[in-house]
Amino acid sequence: QVQLVESGGGLVQPGRSLRLSCVASGRFFSINAMGWYRQAPGAERELVASITSSGSTNYKDSLKGRFTISRDNAKNTVYLQMNSLKPEDTAVYYCNVHIATTTGRGLHYWGQGTQVTVSS
Repeated sequence: QVQLVESGGGLVQPGRSLRLSCVASGRFFSINAMGWYRQAPGAERELVASITSSGSTNYKDSLKGRFTISRDNAKNTVYLQMNSLKPEDTAVYYCNVHIATTTGRGLHYWGQGTQVTVSS
């Protein structure tokens, strides 16, 4: 079993920054890709950014330049630095990891979500 604990969300004014963190713990062989998704009210969950174990990144096109994903493999942690936040960034942000189990299976896990609200 794998647990994901997210932190860093909150209420912030437009133009400010936030950094989200997600720590993975439990029994697994390795963590492959890690990523962040978000879901705004009435909308589908969408990919924000992802990062492979070797550090290759992928972003939602409209967020490139404002959001930066990174990871610390030693701490099993993925970060999302969000700059110049806009009201339309308001959503619940979810951490997602793809892990390899000790038996060779690949599994996805989701965090519980952290609310980000951008408002003046």
